Amino acid sequence: MPACTTRPTDLGSCLREWAGTDPTRSATMATIEVIAATSAIQAGALRHALLRGDHDDSTGSNTDGDRQRRIDVDAHDAFVAALAGSPVAAIASEEAEGILPLTPGAPLLVAIDPLDGSANLAVDGPVGMIFSIRPAPTDREATADDFLSAGTAQLGAGMVLFGPATVLALTVGDGTDVFALDEVSGCMRRIHQGVCTPQGTREFAINSSNGRHWSLAMRSYIADLIEGADGPREADFNMRWFGALVADAYRILLRGGVFLYPDDGRAGYSQGRLRLVYEAQPIAMLFEQAGGAATDGSRRILELSADHLHARTPLVFGSADKVARVARYREVVGNDPERAPLFGTRGLFREGR
Repeated sequence: MPACTTRPTDLGSCLREWAGTDPTRSATMATIEVIAATSAIQAGALRHALLRGDHDDSTGSNTDGDRQRRIDVDAHDAFVAALAGSPVAAIASEEAEGILPLTPGAPLLVAIDPLDGSANLAVDGPVGMIFSIRPAPTDREATADDFLSAGTAQLGAGMVLFGPATVLALTVGDGTDVFALDEVSGCMRRIHQGVCTPQGTREFAINSSNGRHWSLAMRSYIADLIEGADGPREADFNMRWFGALVADAYRILLRGGVFLYPDDGRAGYSQGRLRLVYEAQPIAMLFEQAGGAATDGSRRILELSADHLHARTPLVFGSADKVARVARYREVVGNDPERAPLFGTRGLFREGR
């Protein structure tokens, strides 16, 4: 987002300057402001979840069979209610089976994961939310198919991290900025403009307990990282894993490194676990606009289309050099055990090469 020419750097001022008189930008601005304001309210609600004792109340399962907590549903309801008065024709939520019509004839569609990592609330861990904005059809009512196009159709994307501070990472296709909630004024104030995800960072995020189910290429890649200075990479790496996509993504956005949630051999994981529409596409836009990258291990996430609202995908994102290296492992090793040892002996994947 361009720098504000006036002194204030609050979200509203920056968005108004970016939007100007363009009607689509103005609608996008209004929608982002609603999401930001609702996130500020949610931050307060989440701080009291442990005291209320409803952080772990279950309401059954969602459409994908994942456990659905009452607090997930409450977050979904809050965002849907808030967006009902905005220029949004329909919303698609991870917590709903189909799309929810909102304002007929409105110019925008919103896809949302209203509460990412809700299981962390039981241990006072970080949680977040993710959203993307795309154009609505102009000649008919919106349908689920309108959410399934490639991620390049997104007009904007963002994620909110509810941690010690509430922060919004946002892109409208002109770089990625970060805003923090000022709880005194209730405004989001910009703290990072034009984020550039560093390369060369020796950190990775993955749930290594699933390693026995991964492809040979993924096992080889992680094994080389763990071998550190004694292995073919000739450098030590640190592993981090929050158990909340937004928390890992925010750290990597600012510090660099790579996040990996690959497909694996378990039932239900052959296409990965994260949702393309609600999670992977908006995260991919944020990272590409910050100079990073996002793939399914080889293909660019933003070029992928979903075959249904809750379609899943493997996801690798972070520093561009790290994401490209993962793709090289997949290309060279594949699932051929004869080729894996060549990495170490030939030094193909030493740090800096």
